[in-house]
Amino acid sequence: MSITAVILAKNEEKLIGQCIKSIDFCDEIIIIDDFSTDKTKSIAENAGAKVFQHKLNDNFSQQRNFGIEKANSDWVIFIDTDEILNEDLKEEIKNIVSRDGDLSSYRLRRRDYFWNHEMRFGEIIEARNNGIIRFIRKGKNRWFGNVHEKYIADNRIGRLNGFINHYPHQTIKEFIISVNFYSTLRAKELYKQDKIMNIFQLIFFPFGKFIYNYFFRLGFLDSSAGFVYSFMMSFHSFLVRAKLLQYTLYD
Repeated sequence: MSITAVILAKNEEKLIGQCIKSIDFCDEIIIIDDFSTDKTKSIAENAGAKVFQHKLNDNFSQQRNFGIEKANSDWVIFIDTDEILNEDLKEEIKNIVSRDGDLSSYRLRRRDYFWNHEMRFGEIIEARNNGIIRFIRKGKNRWFGNVHEKYIADNRIGRLNGFINHYPHQTIKEFIISVNFYSTLRAKELYKQDKIMNIFQLIFFPFGKFIYNYFFRLGFLDSSAGFVYSFMMSFHSFLVRAKLLQYTLYD
């Protein structure tokens, strides 16, 4: 049994090298590159990865499914460029492949870091507690959804104990760029689904998002990082609704 790692990337020259290094135990490493304009492609190829250029077209599921098609292994692990597998998780994955059990998909737990602080509260810790499906046996199952894509498994899902360490947007500038990008994708997705936006939702939903993360999910216990993260998630909620309203009224 063999393992292919699939990484989605665009202009990730600062991160792609360390990401590939953390999955050097895999038999094959595939980069699905959304036509990067920096050195991502050359760095990845020099590190031994196979690079396939494929346009994102606002659809992450399409990118992941393309990666499955290109994979030559029995098992596929999906990892983002700002993620690093810890040693315990690597050993668990290798053990699963060697014994070839009945399960065909696994949730991997993820620890999220912001400003070098491990986030322990807020909705972000769902990935830490429950895990996210990232390790699958190659087969008929596919990813669905343009953004915040989901993998639909056909049987019971396992969960591993090791961690993916996630280091997204370590500066406010990076956070704002990320929030702007993903809010646009989400607003477009909702617009295509004929979702209706009103001023009540635009005002109160973002406020409720902050209250939920900072108070009900105890984000204040993550100190200043918790406040900033809760505020930015509220800002994301506002941008999604403001952009959806814009598309509805003016497009």
